Amino acid sequence: MIEARILERLAALLALVALAFAAPVAAQNATSDRIAVELVAEGAPQPGETWMLALHFTPSSAEWHGYWSNPGDAGLGMQLDWDLPEGWQAGEPLYPLPQRLVIGGLMNHVYEGDYAVLVPITVPKGAAGAQSAPIGVTASYLACTDTICVPQRAALSLDPARAGGDPRFDRWRAEVVPPLDSGAQFEFTPTHLRIGVPVPAATALREPHFYLGTAQLGEGDRPRYAGQQRFMREGDLVVVEMPIEPFAVPPGVELAAEPRPQAIAGILDFGAGRGVRFTAVPGDVPLEGAEPLGGSGEPVLWRLLLAALAGGVLLNIMPCVFPILSLKALALAKAGGDERAARRDALAYTAGVVVACAALGAAILLLRAAGEQVGWAFQLQEPAVVVSLFLLALAITANFLGLFEIPGMAVSGGSPSQTGSFSTGLLAAFVATPCTGPFMAVALGAALVIQPVHGLLVFTALGLGLALPFLLVGFVPAIRRLLPKPGAWMERFRKWMALPMGLTALALAWLVWRIGGGEYLVLVLVLGAVALGGLTLVGLFQRKARSGALILGASLVAVLGLGTALLPRPLAYASPGASLLDPVVYSEAALADARGSGNPVFVWFTADWCVTCKVNESVAIERSATRDAFEAAGVVALRGDWTQPDAEISRMLTQQGAAGVPLYLWYEPGGEAEQLPQVLTPDLLVEKARASARPR
Repeated sequence: MIEARILERLAALLALVALAFAAPVAAQNATSDRIAVELVAEGAPQPGETWMLALHFTPSSAEWHGYWSNPGDAGLGMQLDWDLPEGWQAGEPLYPLPQRLVIGGLMNHVYEGDYAVLVPITVPKGAAGAQSAPIGVTASYLACTDTICVPQRAALSLDPARAGGDPRFDRWRAEVVPPLDSGAQFEFTPTHLRIGVPVPAATALREPHFYLGTAQLGEGDRPRYAGQQRFMREGDLVVVEMPIEPFAVPPGVELAAEPRPQAIAGILDFGAGRGVRFTAVPGDVPLEGAEPLGGSGEPVLWRLLLAALAGGVLLNIMPCVFPILSLKALALAKAGGDERAARRDALAYTAGVVVACAALGAAILLLRAAGEQVGWAFQLQEPAVVVSLFLLALAITANFLGLFEIPGMAVSGGSPSQTGSFSTGLLAAFVATPCTGPFMAVALGAALVIQPVHGLLVFTALGLGLALPFLLVGFVPAIRRLLPKPGAWMERFRKWMALPMGLTALALAWLVWRIGGGEYLVLVLVLGAVALGGLTLVGLFQRKARSGALILGASLVAVLGLGTALLPRPLAYASPGASLLDPVVYSEAALADARGSGNPVFVWFTADWCVTCKVNESVAIERSATRDAFEAAGVVALRGDWTQPDAEISRMLTQQGAAGVPLYLWYEPGGEAEQLPQVLTPDLLVEKARASARPR
């Protein structure tokens, strides 16, 4: 796609060069039949002052549009060749605020309808002013519709002696984007151009967008004009992050490495027709204290914290977390009415959960600061972590079945153990990482781009939400009184809770197979059998000696250490399974091709360890009704499998503000990405496809 864009630009440029050698038309208003242009003066020139001229463009019909100085992914900016008296100088053209036009995944910066570009002319002090010789300019520009582009050329002249004021200049001046009266700075990250623009805090940013004026970024990078931009704010500073990508070149072609520019020009569009133009210089762009802009342009940290808290609460109903929470609550109920013990135990459990979530969040933020593309549950992309989780799930299942006891978790263990409760909290948070929910997506996605301290607060709020139900059980006696009275049924309930944990262990075994294949799974199962054998022996010792905590801990450490030392790293990974939608494997090039086809596009990002992903696939994606609706509407489906690390998928997740999977994107023809809910209803995709198939 990028090579095609290069060829398109070269073709248009050659056409303009060819026209440049054609015989010029010597007339006051030499125009084409697509977009007419006239040269207009604000008044008579005065020696020693700036004389303002305007190039006023008028399309012949509404389908034609012109271009800003940087046209974006396609098109050409206007070129002006001036013929001025000696000593007169033409300044840089001043443009009105452009518009965005996205066609086939390419974004162009255009003007629809009539518009004027102002050009300041410096008149020297000794000039004759209105008695000077006529001036001339040849304007080369491009006129386009959504399907065709036609090079335009106009040779214009103006006699200063006959120049008079034009009442339209007041409107044209008002439409020119005003300059920023303070300096902006820019810096590059591996994936983004980051610019700090001083904007008063009182300025509302409704729908901000950054128009990049400097197209050449150097070091083999190019801007992704259609990529999602991120905006953050701290007081009077607005931070813009525009995605960039390496410039793709054909095999065998080498491009000279160009240095980074010493200045970046652009326009910050505030929305509602307002904006400022500026030129940024290299410098540090701080993110400390910067918070993402919501739809109203105001900081939304408190909303992110509430979303993370709610998302953490919902994690408690996941099949791998719910049994742990249930048995901890029953163990607390069995402990009796000791208020102090109940609260200590609840605080210990909460501390374990919060510490685990905060530590995981800190690790993610540190790795991202170092340039790594990681997100929520990134540790599950490591085979050793998945194997460890599988062994832990086996151990918890064995505990629920009564093969051995874990202090602080066993229903029959008397008073809850604070040490065991802290460990249980760590475990509950760790096994919950494969899951994301409706509230978590926005919160964790924003946590990766806001100030690191605030991002850590979001992860901490997630942990607090995960621990909140058990915290309430420990601190609210009325809730504990609602729990059933202790009895023999608790032992039976405990064994029933082995079922969801056993299913979790089976799911992790399947993930091990997906990661490393059949032989790798056999090795892990052998290790699991050794672990179960050791835990059974621990249980026998516990039933005889009424202890065994030390032996239990040593056994678990020994098994995990043995597995880490002896298990090889998988050399190959299982390919994604078959799908009713027959999706294309996601890549940035594949997405660009799909969007360029003119058809609706559906992209889903999934992972084998993502429980929510698999539920959505069974409920909404892998359905014959969805397949039929997609075929009728011509929807192109792409699937990105993030079971193992993938830099392109990570970049897309970051650009979309998502901390992890699932992520579902819908592209209407020529439109930008629409994020669908993280929990899909059965008919959502069918309805989207049918809506796209209707005549517009």
